[in-house]
Amino acid sequence: MNAPDTHISGQIIDGEHHLLVRIYYEDTDFSGIVYYANYLKFFERGRSDYMRLAGVHHHELAALEDPIAFAVISVNVKYRTPARIDDLISVKTRVVEVRGASFLLDQWIERDGVILVEGQVQVVCIDMNGHPKRMPPHVHRGIKAAQAGPRPA
Repeated sequence: MNAPDTHISGQIIDGEHHLLVRIYYEDTDFSGIVYYANYLKFFERGRSDYMRLAGVHHHELAALEDPIAFAVISVNVKYRTPARIDDLISVKTRVVEVRGASFLLDQWIERDGVILVEGQVQVVCIDMNGHPKRMPPHVHRGIKAAQAGPRPA
């Protein structure tokens, strides 16, 4: 049974994806703060759920006649203040630019409205040999529609 995506996958509000994440022991280092590399995992969850709500599913892309995938080619991250065990954080994602084979996202993580981490991520569509490939029209349309706001029910 599949749960409604709007609950577990967050939501898109005015083109901005919001995903709540609880910080668990496994996310922290020995001092109880989130290990710096784990913020990239949280960003990945935000991007994946953004795409899911945009109607773009990784397993469907892999099942195409000419399978495609997405690869991160650039990440720029600024760490401001740490999250700690048991915190409830909000991973926010906004697509700022969509091109034929790539897109650029701003992502940030907040706790109680305070930005903890912010980043910019560039993602490219690739074929199974790792070469850049233009996004299929339905993928491009889904991302552009999500960028404009919530998907119609």
